[in-house]
Amino acid sequence: MKLFRIVLCSVLFLAMGAALGQTKAGDLVVDVPFAFSAAGQTLPAGHYIVAAAGTDLIRIFNAHTRGLFVPTHSAMRSNSDGSKLVFHRYGQRYFLSSVSITGNTFAKELFRSSAERELEAHRAEMELAVVRPAP
Repeated sequence: MKLFRIVLCSVLFLAMGAALGQTKAGDLVVDVPFAFSAAGQTLPAGHYIVAAAGTDLIRIFNAHTRGLFVPTHSAMRSNSDGSKLVFHRYGQRYFLSSVSITGNTFAKELFRSSAERELEAHRAEMELAVVRPAP
């Protein structure tokens, strides 16, 4: 039993270290408390790393996925109010809208998916939801 605990703890520490070892300066590490869509794919609630992957791409991944590459475009921010993920919420459906990083004057905005455009066409009420990285 003691050997099992040692092995289990070792595996957990290695998995946690691998996820944290993949981050670099400028990456956002966030806990998203709801399932959301990005680039037409639905991702479950959970712990995510959001990283720039070139000038017009971001990568969203966690310890369980290899990552999702999402095309973006730059948008000027009027003020820098810290790092955050902004979601558009229609009822219980969330769509990742933009990623902002502290110190950058430009945010990475995602292109709207066909599902989100359809909800807009039906005049569904949209609210904003903001998720900030843990300090």
